[in-house]
Amino acid sequence: MRFRQKSQNVDSVDVSPLIDMVFILLIFFMVTTTFVKDMKLDLNRPSAASASLASTKVIRVYIDNNSEIYIDNQPVKLWAIQSKLRDLLRASTEKSVLVVSDDTIAVNVLINVVDEIRQSGAKDVAVSTTKEMG
Repeated sequence: MRFRQKSQNVDSVDVSPLIDMVFILLIFFMVTTTFVKDMKLDLNRPSAASASLASTKVIRVYIDNNSEIYIDNQPVKLWAIQSKLRDLLRASTEKSVLVVSDDTIAVNVLINVVDEIRQSGAKDVAVSTTKEMG
């Protein structure tokens, strides 16, 4: 009896479209991911006995020791705070703003910044401090 030899045709799987798809997904997730970065300013915050933790969802406005103002890691002039914050407050669920300032800035600079923030439509404005020990 004669046996027929089975042909061993193994269909190979072409993985190049799969690799392309994985790279496309990787690029998509890298582009759409937002990275939260805190400002790299060296600030000595003023201290207060009533200091408490702030929410992570608040918009932060930074004032460095040279009275430079930063919102979203970008320097902003005093007169441009309102327009920048209005855009950010529209997209924010919490209408709160936290001012992180150096303890050596002049009080009038802080007051001017807080006034501009309030005029932009923020419900709550707080100044960042450190907890006093003692």
